[in-house]
Amino acid sequence: MEQKLEKPGQENKMRDIKIEKVVLNIGGTEDKLDKGVILLQTLTGKKPIKIKARKRIPTWGVRPGLEVGTKVTIRGEEAEKLLKRLLPVINNTLKAKQIRDNFISFGIAEYIEIPDMEYIREVGIMGFEASVVFVRAGKRIERKKIKRGSAKKQVVNAEEIIKIMEEQFGTKILRKRRKEDE
Repeated sequence: MEQKLEKPGQENKMRDIKIEKVVLNIGGTEDKLDKGVILLQTLTGKKPIKIKARKRIPTWGVRPGLEVGTKVTIRGEEAEKLLKRLLPVINNTLKAKQIRDNFISFGIAEYIEIPDMEYIREVGIMGFEASVVFVRAGKRIERKKIKRGSAKKQVVNAEEIIKIMEEQFGTKILRKRRKEDE
């Protein structure tokens, strides 16, 4: 016998979806890396971390321990404000292939297109990637060490993310046409 926990007209709070974090990253070495750190620090007001390579790729001159990028993570209300600032740069449109389960990712070609952002002489013209991670309440179950479980019900699928982006942020989603539609 199945028992219904929620009353009619009442929503289940555990199914609510929220933005967990926004991650901005720039790849590069030496001079480009230093410029990337300055850009991310100016954009977010937080101190970015440098990412070190783990593998050796001889054709690109990459070796373990070499700094190959920088990133900064923004959480909470700041993450939502930053996302609202970044979406106009990409004309508030996303391609369907940029949306996956639990996250969306997009690139920004030039930081000077961001509203209220001025040209930084030390940096020049530079772009970066942004990833937005969505989460439901209870996702911590997968991350904790004791009694770890798999929370399949906690996955935020692509269709739910599309709905949120269209309703809350007014984002237009470009879907790929099928051959039979033409």
